[in-house]
Amino acid sequence: MMDMNHIQNLLGKAKPFIVVVFMQFGYAIMDILSKAAMNKGMSNYVFVVYRHAVAFLVIAPFALKVRPKMTFSIFMKIVALSVLEPVIDQNLYFLGMKYTTATFAVAMTNILPAITFILACFLRLEKIKIKSIRSQAKVVGTVATVSGAMVMTLLKGPVLFGSHGSNDLNQHNGTSTKHTIAGSVMITIGCFCWACFVILQAITLKTYPAALSLASLICLFGTIEGAVVAVIMERGNPSVWSINWDMRLLSAVYTGIVCSGLGYYLQGVVMKTRGPVFITSFSPLCMVIVAIMGYFILSEQIFLGRLIGAIVICLGLYFVIWGKSKDYSPQNPSVQEPTLPAKQTVNEGNAKNGEHCPQEVITIQ
Repeated sequence: MMDMNHIQNLLGKAKPFIVVVFMQFGYAIMDILSKAAMNKGMSNYVFVVYRHAVAFLVIAPFALKVRPKMTFSIFMKIVALSVLEPVIDQNLYFLGMKYTTATFAVAMTNILPAITFILACFLRLEKIKIKSIRSQAKVVGTVATVSGAMVMTLLKGPVLFGSHGSNDLNQHNGTSTKHTIAGSVMITIGCFCWACFVILQAITLKTYPAALSLASLICLFGTIEGAVVAVIMERGNPSVWSINWDMRLLSAVYTGIVCSGLGYYLQGVVMKTRGPVFITSFSPLCMVIVAIMGYFILSEQIFLGRLIGAIVICLGLYFVIWGKSKDYSPQNPSVQEPTLPAKQTVNEGNAKNGEHCPQEVITIQ
């Protein structure tokens, strides 16, 4: 029985990590499929609309069971959520991907944990103590993450792994410096909106605790708002709305179900116990997966500058995750660091009895 309880406790602690790793695998496949769909001529504005329409149709029937009371404040938060991520973030992200590559786009999103961390500190959702080693690690990691993103953007360098095939998916692989900078700016703005979305979702879940219902409403409003943007941006070009049984349909269905429907829901569930920074701290895993898949599937090139920047980003994120990991440790007195060592306590007790003994301080790391 003890072994079963121990296993259950381990599984309970591992669930948040399993969920976020699953999400990163889902996002990695999304980047490959969406890049392939964009290369086939699909409009990123139309893609966002179809994606969230599919997500809403799939998860809405399951979200009807639990629907907390809707207030005007909650309604406005949901509207803001649907604008930040489904409309602004995704359109800028996919537009930036058109100017660059799938690997570069997902690598740039590694600044997401840093942006989320800064916003969380600004909103007092994250506390910083300058003299604390863990807080210093968070700050250093944040600076390193942003620096690595700048290196990836400005430093290209020689090709380490070149294109090994003539796949037509690689037709946009060669990108100029102008397009790279423009794409990186779009992706950075999208990451800022994504970070705002994550934090606002965490705040909204405190007053609207139904994660699945919230996800379905975000997809619904995202579909409506995205359709308005798509009609404006693609006016005079109705052919962009046509879709066949090809990569474009597969991409819209997959990203809608896995990345929007399940993604918003699972993100909300984990966020209730681990917070928004934990959710965004696993972005580098997606970068590694996309880099491997992008090389073999999309025939993308890997440059030295982007590899160096990616390494700097990963090192910075390691510091951020290490400094953040202790924030959600269980508050058990038996595992907390003692404020007064046992030997010092004995010495002080002897001093109270009139005995003379040297003061000795034991520092526990």
